[in-house]
Amino acid sequence: MLVVNTVKALQETLTAHRLKGKKTALVPTMGNLHKGHLQLVKTAQKHADIVVVTLFVNPMQFGANEDLDRYPRTFRSDCDQLKTLDTDILFAPVIDEIYPRGGDNTTQVRVPHVTTVLCGASRPGHFDGVTTIVTKLFNITRADVAIFGEKDYQQLAVIRRMVDDLNIPISIIGEPIIRETDGLAMSSRNGYLSKEQRLLAPRFHGILTHIKQRIIDGNRDFSKLETTAKNQLCELGFKPDYLHIYQHDELRPATINDTKLVIVAAVFVGSTRLIDNLHVHCTETTVLI
Repeated sequence: MLVVNTVKALQETLTAHRLKGKKTALVPTMGNLHKGHLQLVKTAQKHADIVVVTLFVNPMQFGANEDLDRYPRTFRSDCDQLKTLDTDILFAPVIDEIYPRGGDNTTQVRVPHVTTVLCGASRPGHFDGVTTIVTKLFNITRADVAIFGEKDYQQLAVIRRMVDDLNIPISIIGEPIIRETDGLAMSSRNGYLSKEQRLLAPRFHGILTHIKQRIIDGNRDFSKLETTAKNQLCELGFKPDYLHIYQHDELRPATINDTKLVIVAAVFVGSTRLIDNLHVHCTETTVLI
């Protein structure tokens, strides 16, 4: 595995591969890799000749009171895991390499509307940081395809909208959520959980699963389902940030006429914020209960 730290070195390497007709896939990460990240790499290898994994803890997507300083940095372990998959290139730049003028003086990319709900409402400016770094990585690598996890469902929707709006010549592939055996979605932040919190955390997924089954069984009173679920989460010891039943593609509140839905939610377990989502496909014969 080639480890590259500068934009110039990465672009020179990828240009050489491109001249040989090789296709490139990009897997952006912030490190502290787990099985979910590794699955992204495996999927990328199916779609391209050269896989570039980026490891960059992006300060622009963290709010003033968020966990930038304590976000886990596990570079050596990350390298070891990527080597086991025969990853081609790891791009691990320092902050000044990506933002030579500083984050506040960097041109930013903003996607309207879809970034103002859910995590966008709870974390103002977060998605501007995401879209800015992702655009830079797309431009730096000129990758043919990029792989993102569906756990960050809104992020994936935002990136797809950005690519469409700005006519960026890249294919975006969403990778299904990888879960622990007890249902908890894998996340770098799961390591923040205490032993007791880790035992509680899978109940979050359990509540979403229950909502999904109620919808499949015919319940279309989405507002009541949301309220009931949030109350249940509070009773269990979670602090809900949001829980909504949305239309699958447009990230707007679902109506009884929608058949492709997604349950999207974020909760706090102590000070740790967890996100999750479940897709629901309804038949046209589903009726209101």
